[in-house]
Parts: sequence; structure tokens; C-alpha cells
Amino acid sequence: MNIIIIGGGFAGCASAEMLSKLKGVNISIIEKSNFLGAGVRTFFYGGHPYTYGPRHFLTKNKETYIYLKKFLKLRNCNYHQFKSYVEEDDQFYNYPLNQSDIMNMPDFKKIKKELKNKKKISNFNNLEEFWINSIGKTLFNKVIDRYNKKMWLVDTCKKIDTFKWSPKGATIKKGSKAVYDDRISVYPRNEDGYNYYFDLIDRSKKIKKYYNSTITEFDFKNKKVRINNKKTLKYDYVINTISPDGMFKKKYGELGFIGRDLHLIVFPTQNVFPKNVFFLYYPNSEKFTRLVEYKKFTLHKSKTSLIGMEIPSKNGKFYPLPFKSEQKKAKKYFDLMPKNFYSIGRAGTYRYEVDIDDCILQSMMVFDEINQGKYSGPVVGDEFK
Repeated sequence: MNIIIIGGGFAGCASAEMLSKLKGVNISIIEKSNFLGAGVRTFFYGGHPYTYGPRHFLTKNKETYIYLKKFLKLRNCNYHQFKSYVEEDDQFYNYPLNQSDIMNMPDFKKIKKELKNKKKISNFNNLEEFWINSIGKTLFNKVIDRYNKKMWLVDTCKKIDTFKWSPKGATIKKGSKAVYDDRISVYPRNEDGYNYYFDLIDRSKKIKKYYNSTITEFDFKNKKVRINNKKTLKYDYVINTISPDGMFKKKYGELGFIGRDLHLIVFPTQNVFPKNVFFLYYPNSEKFTRLVEYKKFTLHKSKTSLIGMEIPSKNGKFYPLPFKSEQKKAKKYFDLMPKNFYSIGRAGTYRYEVDIDDCILQSMMVFDEINQGKYSGPVVGDEFK
């Protein structure tokens, strides 16, 4: 059985690792860069470890945690906190907001009145309508509007018409991290983060890796692909983890993504952020969305500290657009996929809310289907459809 995996991020690597345990399976990973791990791979700057996609492993699914724990030593980081700077108040509040934050705002009485008088609407047309109804116009303007405009590079939040990725009712609770209290929160103990896992895949003789490579031609009828216009590979299954429009020559148009410009800054102090604060968010007129202090993830020992500044851009395909029109377009591409094609991961499913644990869970589902000789469709699991 020949299995081709497009993309060597977490979804691709997890699928390759699981499927390599099956007898009589030939697995090939096609990766456009020269390394595995995509945005979760750790690099170093000024001796400091960092990733392009800085995040701990956060999940409600214990099965995915147990899987990752087989390969990596993990440390608990459920003490993590996020803060948000509101320029008009000149205050840092918890992110997401909690009840104590609202009580400490200078316009507390106005906000309280708006919260009390909000209307109950079951269906929302866009993100602006949803949030104004949920928390009132004052809070919407403070913490939601400008942040999402620059996050998604739009001029109005009315253009954002999907909400599954949004915390919804979890925005105003008790405690600084109440939104995540029901989840496992861990990070690898190794200073280079998840690299050990990716390096296991890289060293595996059961898995062929084609680096600096892309698929330049699909022959669906004969179940073949051509790599870099040179090498031809046969397949029984294809597991796609990148944007699905590419394999069909963007027949319905290119799917939209938001990228990131990452600026790395070393500060001459041992720490910059307050204790236990991992991220700082900025919902104001500045161009960047957030800052991250990598030490909080890695526990790297140094007299200096590395800060990452993230600016939304068209550089890269990190975040699928939360627009119904784009998701409908993605579905058209899923419908074109022949039997025994899977499309998983954040880019592959074209769902922003898909994270590391979801990538592992989807890989488990694909493994089960291939192992049992079943096929349910290109996007596995109802929660991803």
C-alpha cells in the first residue's frame, strides 16, 4: 500500500508516524521546505529557542495528550495567563476579559448598563453583530473591533461571518484563565520544543521524505503524482495537509489565508513580561496583534529575553479566512477529491480552529479508516465539517 502525505507539519507527521506501524505500507512525505514541523518547529535566535507558531499543547482530548506523551517529556503549564493592553484606558486586562476587569474599567457603569440591556438573538450575520449583542458596543470597541480588523486584514468586522473559532460566551468569566480551566495545558520539557518528535519522523527509514519538493501534477485516473516535474510516485491513499486548492490548479479560485511577519527582539533583561504571562495582545491601532515571551514556553535560562512581535500580512498561509464564502469554496475542492483522498490539519480542512490536538485526532481517525479499509470522505470527523 502506497500512501503519499502532502506537508510535513503536525498533521502530516502524526499521520506518517501512525501509518508506518502498518505492515506492507510505503509512506512518502512531500515537504516544500527542508525540515519537518512547519510553524511548530523550534529554531534559535541569539541562543534563544523560538517557533513561528508559539503555542503550548492545549486540549480537552486526553487521548491526544497520551499520544504526544509517548514521544515527549511534557511539563504542566496550566498556570499560563494572557494579557491585553487597551490604549484608551492605559490598562492591561486579562485576555479574554473576566468580571474583575470590567469592574476596574473607567466606563464601568456604561458597560454594565449595556450588558444588562443586551438583546437575545439566536442567529448572527457577522462578528460585529454577535459581539455587540454579547458584550455591548463599548466593550466591542475596546477589545474586539480593531483587533479582528487587523488580525484578518479587513476594514469591518461585518465581513467576518463565521464564529466557531470565537470564544463566544467564554469572554466574561471569573478568574484570569477561566476559559481554559477545563483543558490539559502542557509544553515539551526539551528546550527545542517538539523537535524531537519531528526528528524521529525524519530519521525513520520506514518513511520517505522528499524535501524542497511540491507535487506538480496529479494523475487521478492512474493514481500517480509527479514531484518537481521529475519523479513519479504511485499512491493508494493521499493525505493532504496543505491548502486543497493547489491540487486542482485553483479551479474555483485561490483560497484566502492570512500570514504573519515575525520580528524577533532581544531585551537586556532576564524577563520582560510579568510572572506567568505568556502573551500580550494589542487591540488598538498598532500594526502588531500580539507579543510573546518565548521563555515562558521553553524555560530557557539566559540573562536576556527574546520577544516575538507578530504582524498580520499576506506572507505565508497560516490562518484560513473565517468567511462563509471561502469555506464554501473549500468545500467545492473537497467535493472534487476522489475516493481515498483525505484533507486534514488547519490548512487541509480550511478551519482556523484546528490546532495541534485536532491534527493528532484527525490523524488517528485517518489511521483507523485506512487500517479498517473504510473511507468516510476527505474531511474526517463531524466537528471538522
